[in-house]
Amino acid sequence: MRLLLDACVWGGALSELTANGHDVIWVGEWSQYPGDDEILGQAHADSRILVTLDKDFGELAVLHQRPHAGIIRLVNWPARQQAQICLYVLDHYGEELKRGALVTAEVGRIRIRL
Repeated sequence: MRLLLDACVWGGALSELTANGHDVIWVGEWSQYPGDDEILGQAHADSRILVTLDKDFGELAVLHQRPHAGIIRLVNWPARQQAQICLYVLDHYGEELKRGALVTAEVGRIRIRL
């Protein structure tokens, strides 16, 4: 799948997700942080699922009705586990994400908003 990792996601997740066959871009490699609106817009324009730790993207998508191509929010996961939980979510909820779902992955619980 095509993913855009927010800068707050551990940079090491990039190589692990890429090694598992995903097309991944990490905002942390950009020359400057453009802000949440632009990141969400870029993910949508490129048909990439946004992976973030930040709840503001869900707010933009739901309350402000900004278009997106699916969002995964990782809550309270150690940096070195972020790629693994992301792979789990993609494996189990990939179809929902392709349809624009917001998936919140917390330790012990996953919530889906279609």
